[in-house]
Amino acid sequence: MTHRQLPLALRFPQGARFDRYAADGNEAVVAALRALAEAPTPPGLLLTGASGTGKTHLAMAVVAATPDAALLPLAELGPQVEAAMAATSARALVVIDDVDAIAGRRAAEVGLFDLFNRTCDAGGALLITAPTAVPRLGIELPDLASRLASLGVLGLQPLGDDARRRVIHARGAARGMEVGDDVLDFLFRRYPRDLGALLDLLDRLDRETLARKRRLTVQLVRDVIRDADA
Repeated sequence: MTHRQLPLALRFPQGARFDRYAADGNEAVVAALRALAEAPTPPGLLLTGASGTGKTHLAMAVVAATPDAALLPLAELGPQVEAAMAATSARALVVIDDVDAIAGRRAAEVGLFDLFNRTCDAGGALLITAPTAVPRLGIELPDLASRLASLGVLGLQPLGDDARRRVIHARGAARGMEVGDDVLDFLFRRYPRDLGALLDLLDRLDRETLARKRRLTVQLVRDVIRDADA
């Protein structure tokens, strides 16, 4: 029976799937993550990449594709992170998103070290996401740094502008929106690197075009952003 464990009341986004990730230049990384989801092999993988490269999307896609997985988004858990790690039982795969969120926090680092050991001792694997390689993460617990360094490393490359434009245009077309070049130019000036923020905004624009009965224009984008910032 499929069993995916998410801590507390965190929502699982339905759009976080492999087939909704633009893999241009990252095809080998996506293939390795699919293989991990199909057959988790200890100790697991470390997925690195700059903000906007889709680490969280892929982490959630792996959870969605794995029959027995747990997801711990450390940056979202805040003061509950230690309790969430302690409460996470053995799984075939434990996915840790944003491990850098606990760097330098002794109790949280110890909690992750214990979870890492529990998972591997039970024959499970881990997928851990981080913005950079282990030596630059600021992990202070040597034993945890050693465990993280034992993981195979996958590095995501940022999409080029042409690829990101194709992603936005295709996502808009799938929703029945014509995303013109003028709108794309405006969006990419405001969000020059963060594809995730662009896609979130596009989802909001889709709702607003329907609610306001207006087509997608630069002025509508300005109005939606202004209303959100108000």
